Amino acid sequence: MPKEAAETPPVEELLTAAVTGLGGFERPGQVKMAQAVRDAIGAKEHLAVQAGTGTGKSLAYLVPAIAHAAAAKTAVVVSTATIALQRQLVDRDLPRLADTLEDLLPHRPEFAILKGRRNYLCRHKMGAGMPEDEDEQLFDPREVSATGRMVQRVVDWANDTETGDRDELVPGVSDQVWRQFSVTARECLGAQRCPSGADCFAELARERAGAADIVVTNHALLAIDAMEDLPILPEHNVVVVDEAHELVDRVTSVVTGELSESTVALAVRRAGRLIEQGVADRLQEAGEDLRSLLAAAPPGRVDDLPQSLALTLSLVRDAAFACITALGPRNKDKDDPENAGLRRAAFTALDDVHDTAQRMLDAFGPPPADAGDEEGSDDAVDSASPGGTGDTGDRWGASGTGDGARGAVHPDEAARAEVVWLDAAHPQGRANIPPTLRVAPLSVGGMLREKLFGSRTVVLTSATLALGGTFDGMARQWGLGRDGWTGLDVGSPFDHPRRGILYVAKHLPQPGRDGLPEAYVTELAELIEAAGGRALGLFSSMRAAKAATEALRERLDVPLLCQGDDSTSQLVKQFAADPATCLFGTLSLWQGVDVPGPSLTLVVIDRIPFPRPDDPLASARQRHVAATGGNGFMSVAATHAALLLAQGAGRLLRSIEDRGVVAVLDPRLATARYGGFLLSSLPPFWRTSDPVKVREALRRLSTDD
Repeated sequence: MPKEAAETPPVEELLTAAVTGLGGFERPGQVKMAQAVRDAIGAKEHLAVQAGTGTGKSLAYLVPAIAHAAAAKTAVVVSTATIALQRQLVDRDLPRLADTLEDLLPHRPEFAILKGRRNYLCRHKMGAGMPEDEDEQLFDPREVSATGRMVQRVVDWANDTETGDRDELVPGVSDQVWRQFSVTARECLGAQRCPSGADCFAELARERAGAADIVVTNHALLAIDAMEDLPILPEHNVVVVDEAHELVDRVTSVVTGELSESTVALAVRRAGRLIEQGVADRLQEAGEDLRSLLAAAPPGRVDDLPQSLALTLSLVRDAAFACITALGPRNKDKDDPENAGLRRAAFTALDDVHDTAQRMLDAFGPPPADAGDEEGSDDAVDSASPGGTGDTGDRWGASGTGDGARGAVHPDEAARAEVVWLDAAHPQGRANIPPTLRVAPLSVGGMLREKLFGSRTVVLTSATLALGGTFDGMARQWGLGRDGWTGLDVGSPFDHPRRGILYVAKHLPQPGRDGLPEAYVTELAELIEAAGGRALGLFSSMRAAKAATEALRERLDVPLLCQGDDSTSQLVKQFAADPATCLFGTLSLWQGVDVPGPSLTLVVIDRIPFPRPDDPLASARQRHVAATGGNGFMSVAATHAALLLAQGAGRLLRSIEDRGVVAVLDPRLATARYGGFLLSSLPPFWRTSDPVKVREALRRLSTDD
């Protein structure tokens, strides 16, 4: 019989039952982590747990989370960074865990997955035939036909789906098509006003989540829920953040604003149906000015605000505000759902344009008192920006000044809160993304401290959190101070010194900027020959990965796959299926490959993965830390590199029986002053710099397997 809440067994007993029921075995680190999670929830203190691969960390946090939900009769939110882990939790781990613990708890544990509203089919948008948002342009007839087939598949699927969840539509459809059947949270009319509110897939998902003990979501939705006035997630006082090493990047993405001809054009199309044409034309003209300005400007960080950019942003902002005013009261047409939907969509697009333009202007500080008084003066532009990019006015192409336009503003670096940069145009599928201005905070720690950590208990876990042997670096990024949280490393069940070798090619030259050195290609070829294939090559750039693939296909007699040859998931399947195969690639492979067994015995890292020198956000954050008295290089660049190195090295041992070598070709890991920090972030492999020894070890491994 189910027990009363007061009789819920201790976490240790529940964990033992769960592990036994699932046919596994308890690990000391797993028990230690489960106890620490229980204690943190009880003490209402935050906890950061580093749990190496093989620890069984999912059970270690799910069991105490379920116990707390049962006892407190409230939901616990589990947030992940990847869809893969969400699906693993909801489709495999939680159902099996619920079966195992059902008889020990007051009721069978209930669980649900909750995503952003954009991931669910909108019945109202589909039924009302709301106008499309895509640009009016001539399409290739074949593309039109393919799009039409995808649209029809969504329509057919809509009649059968019970969830409206995009991920359940297989095969999937393009973003362009899906946008015609979905809305964002800000575009939604709300269940009370929408004619389809009673049958809304997103609202039904929220209802299921409201009745669940465990609600699985993602870092982006967690951030939106914490930072928006209207809650999205059900009421909760405990959050578990898995894959916590990605939390800062995911939250940064949520709060990054962007402005381009496309975002302005979308606002014009939506507003143009509802207001006087002359008012919409003003915004369209401002968007055309923006397009011309961005097309002539070089990509990269914008340190100073040129007069031409200040003027254009002001024009865009003011034109968007005029359109907002012309739309009238926001609750107008509340009894006309179709028109209300169109107005809500228009307000959303216009607000985005207006607020982002204002945010970009604010990023450069208040305008000087005499802005615009000395049009064309020599000091209107600061030509000596720290980025060394030359005269800002010439780079952007001045178009004159007007009322409210501002000259170049370069605030004290320590006082700057946000960074603005320009991304160049680039293709994306069959579309072309125009030059886009972006603005992002230099730190999201303050937001997280106030909005996420301030009102709930948060458990953060990952296989890589203690960088340089301490949690302090990640804690600073999360906005946690010295008190109110605990860091715990429960280790790994793997015997790293006996199962793995860390080889640093100390004899190689330092990597340069001119591609992959010939000595690196030779070293890589010798390592792969000794291993008999079975290598995962992790490169700092796609250019280097492709160069290595092309060079080694001529030298080696093993199959070589390169990211981009096929979908990443398909390439990983091919790699795992044939032990002789090698797979080369870049960022997604550093964190997304799980291939236990003999198919992977060699992980090669071409160079220390520091952020690119021209990465606008990383470089701005580094300068900001330095300006506030910290070590910008260690806090930003070295921490970024340590995290990726640890993730990349973690690809080697995925099961107790795995053995192999992690080879780092960059000698700076052994020779540079920061090398000790990076090395202490890696698993405790046996280390060597002797190429003969490591090749002999690889040959023995290939023979044994």
